Amino acid sequence: MAPHLALLAVQISFSGLHVVGKVVLESLPPLAVASLRVLVATPLFLGLAWYVDRKLPPWRSLPHLALLGLLGVFLNQVLFVTGLKYTTATNAAILMSSVPVFAVGVGWLTGIERIGPRRLSGVILAASGALVLLDPRRFSIADATFLGTFLILMNSLSFATFLVLQRPLLSRLPWRTVIAWTFLFGGIGVIAVGGSTLANVDVSAVPSGIWWGVVFIGLVPTFFGYLLNTWAVRRSSVTLVAVYTTLQPLLTALLAIVFLREHLRAPQIAGFVLIASGLWLVSWRRR
Repeated sequence: MAPHLALLAVQISFSGLHVVGKVVLESLPPLAVASLRVLVATPLFLGLAWYVDRKLPPWRSLPHLALLGLLGVFLNQVLFVTGLKYTTATNAAILMSSVPVFAVGVGWLTGIERIGPRRLSGVILAASGALVLLDPRRFSIADATFLGTFLILMNSLSFATFLVLQRPLLSRLPWRTVIAWTFLFGGIGVIAVGGSTLANVDVSAVPSGIWWGVVFIGLVPTFFGYLLNTWAVRRSSVTLVAVYTTLQPLLTALLAIVFLREHLRAPQIAGFVLIASGLWLVSWRRR
């Protein structure tokens, strides 16, 4: 039950990233936002890992951690914020439903994740539920959004591969150490390409509300989101963690019903049933 609660919290935090991130990107360049994310989160990860684990990873694990940093931090952060800048929030949300599909494919190709008919059916149901909620007819491939759409799709592939390749290392090292060193390696790459952009930002011209948005992005969807996600990968399965990403459009719809007083419509009910059925199939175990 605990991994499910953790993953639900992760998706709530990631849903906030889509909204807050779009606002922040109106005042700050994408690479500056990516740099600020790692500058806020990486020291927190390293401090927590050292305080609790008191362990340095062995030399033989460093290449694996560097690869995780490349996929889960450098490519994930840079591709997402840059793609979000050049595409619509709707396109980004629709494309994120491809994460569990990519995770199944990478897990099967590498042999890391066992994908049986039941789990595959669960992934298909959950992804279908997300698409029903999002209405793929609103997907746009206009010239103005093509680059951003492509970058978001590559971000989904990168994040899915990161989830799969993270699993073997979590069986050998403490999960806090794994995510801390992943961010250390990945953060170095982000700062290398985005540091100059961040240095050229006119701080005085940025509204104070934007800086609060940056703090939110660094703490909630980055620090707490990645922390809980890594713990959940250690305690459950990569497929389950990936399938939970389909909850983001559902959570957005539910928030609109609660706070914007929108009415519950047939697509929302159908999407909820499909996603819930998919999660049940992926997480169900024979006793």
